[in-house]
Amino acid sequence: MAAMPVFERTTLANGVRVLTAPMPQAQSVSCFVMFAAGARYESADVGGIAHFAEHMFFKGTERRPTARHIAGEIDGIGGELNAFTGKEYTGYYVKCAAESRDVALDVLVDMLRNSRFDPEEIEREKGVILEEMNMYFDTPRDLIGGVYENLLYGDQPLGRDIIGTKETVRAATRDTFTSFIDRWYRPERMVVGLGGRVGDGFVERLEELVGSIEPRETGEPEPVVIPGDGPAVRVHGKQSDQAHLVLGARSYPLGHPDRYALQLAATVLGGGMSSRLFTEVRERRGLAYYVFGTNQSYTDAGSMHAQAGVDINRIDDAVTTIAGELRRIAEEPVPGEELEKARAFAKGRFVLGLESPHGTIMFGLRREVLQGAAEEPEAVLAGLDAVTGEDVQRVARDVLGKRLHLAVIGPFDDAERFERLLA
Repeated sequence: MAAMPVFERTTLANGVRVLTAPMPQAQSVSCFVMFAAGARYESADVGGIAHFAEHMFFKGTERRPTARHIAGEIDGIGGELNAFTGKEYTGYYVKCAAESRDVALDVLVDMLRNSRFDPEEIEREKGVILEEMNMYFDTPRDLIGGVYENLLYGDQPLGRDIIGTKETVRAATRDTFTSFIDRWYRPERMVVGLGGRVGDGFVERLEELVGSIEPRETGEPEPVVIPGDGPAVRVHGKQSDQAHLVLGARSYPLGHPDRYALQLAATVLGGGMSSRLFTEVRERRGLAYYVFGTNQSYTDAGSMHAQAGVDINRIDDAVTTIAGELRRIAEEPVPGEELEKARAFAKGRFVLGLESPHGTIMFGLRREVLQGAAEEPEAVLAGLDAVTGEDVQRVARDVLGKRLHLAVIGPFDDAERFERLLA
């Protein structure tokens, strides 16, 4: 007997999709508005505007003129209001007690539809974003991902930092925001999500709140162009006491049929504290405090990679050790017992992520927004169950048997010494 579906989907008259994950036993509800529009939807001269706009939505509307009014109303229901910007999507949410759902939706939609984008506020917020940028550039553990993506994708949207550059942030005007939002924040790219105790009458409520947003064709962002050969190593010189590195290879886009085999290969390599990378790099050799392996996919590109913070004087050793683990999984079959452990780990972590209404609706929304359909959790677990040892090796060979790419942050200026290590 098939389990009840977790997700229910409705479409409003203007094309806005509504995804719900009802959990009647919950006391809370997570209300989301998500858009298939993030940093890759920007042209280079307005880099960072998707993220900057996310900040400005909190600054006041006609009915709630200041940031304090907006925050005060959510504080008044004991709710949590936040937002995030990725390369391919942007999300805004309120988590609150179930009986406050309508207040939460009203505030969220008011922010997204009626923000003032007051020029004085914009100027003030530039200082905040520049400080956020300074923090990002001063935190190699965060910055290294950006250096690696720039190596993989170069000067195209997926290769640029979500936060933009100091120049583009300083140049932003009210018009920069309104034209970006007017183009991309349209019904075909918009999904409202409710998880937890969703209650009754939400479709009618949402028709009132977002039903009048005018549908308009938005077109698509530029597809990613995978550069030909390009350099294999990018060194970002920075005086530091620790070196940070990402070493990996191009993998598959989001909906790829081998995505579960890819996930299990990444789990064997670097998921958890008994994974190969953790055991070899940290436990046996003491080269790093943190090290993990993961696969990250976009709608049209992907990468499987390891990341670590390592001793500057032993970085060569770290690079060769990690590269050795990446090659080993491509060359040798994963033993049955190790594969089963990785499968149980991947399934367990996935289920833990669905434990809260927030985690469940977030999982569904990402798929709905990026791929046009929310995958049922049951299908994910079945997908992980179906992966064989042969699948893992075939995918590892296909992905990691190719050229490796290495990004490094530390007091180095010579890319060649690292290229020799990978040769």
